[in-house]
Amino acid sequence: MTMSGHTIALDEEARISARRIFSIIANELMQVEVEFERQARSNVQVIDYLGEYLRASGGKRVRPALAILSNYAVGGDGSRYNSIRMATVMEFLHTATLVHDDIIDKADTRRKRPTVNALYGNETAVLMGDWLYMSAFETSLAERSLPVLDILTSVTRKMTEGEILQLTLLADAEVSEAQYFDVLKRKTAYLFSASCEIGAILGGASEKQRMSLRDYGLNLGTAFQLIDDLLDFTSSEEALGKAAGADLLGGKVTLPLIYLRDRDPQAREMVQTVLRERKYSSVKEQDLLAAIVRSGALEQARAKANEYAEDARTALDALPDSEYSESLRALPTYILDRDR
Repeated sequence: MTMSGHTIALDEEARISARRIFSIIANELMQVEVEFERQARSNVQVIDYLGEYLRASGGKRVRPALAILSNYAVGGDGSRYNSIRMATVMEFLHTATLVHDDIIDKADTRRKRPTVNALYGNETAVLMGDWLYMSAFETSLAERSLPVLDILTSVTRKMTEGEILQLTLLADAEVSEAQYFDVLKRKTAYLFSASCEIGAILGGASEKQRMSLRDYGLNLGTAFQLIDDLLDFTSSEEALGKAAGADLLGGKVTLPLIYLRDRDPQAREMVQTVLRERKYSSVKEQDLLAAIVRSGALEQARAKANEYAEDARTALDALPDSEYSESLRALPTYILDRDR
């Protein structure tokens, strides 16, 4: 077989494996849903309702899946209750950040459903996000593990710092690539990393395996968010479950725009105009997208996502071969190929 043919075969194998990624832990992910429902219960009626509303809103459950797969990949038992419980904690933290993000972004919909702030107002949404954070930490205390608590405390601080940093950079057309990645990693990638590392700890990983999975998660999470930012330009509102092209309207300058700005002085003025007007008026959305495509900025940003995906795969070399490590190895391809 030629090298190119071999590569094509490997890519196809990765895609097939990606479709099976979550099927091998389907029972465990069902247990996560049950545990989410249990942890979200409250004797305060509105909290009880909103907890179930957020659980039913779904999502890919990537972070719990990473925790469970990482546990299994180092020889642990991902079906044990403490593994399910901590996998659910990771989803609680993620959900809390989404609730707070929607307030900051003034978002009305997420996953094709009204946001908590749209339904009940910002005050209730802020407090609901806080409740989710505190519930996550209360649950994690049951693990009686200082390393786990250290990771959770650190990642929560980093996510909050990322949100604050992003606010300071809103509507700044001169955001640097380094600033962009700093915010991205704090807001998204470190939680992926924490999910993998905590799963590894619960699975009894060696220090080398733990560090490998921590690095894997960081690179995977970075690739995930890069693709998210690309999809804001290339996917449909129907597929995204929220308005397409909304990042720039919200004042966020993402990597494709940074590359476009640096390649095309005229496009820099287009970006500044949209940031100033906060709508596609003087500049049409299709004209901006055409400029991004024409400049090669989308391909450059995708190439960067590919680099991080490959670094994620390489980080797994310290793990023993198993269907779980192979599922982790297939995840980067799934993330690169997703359309929403």
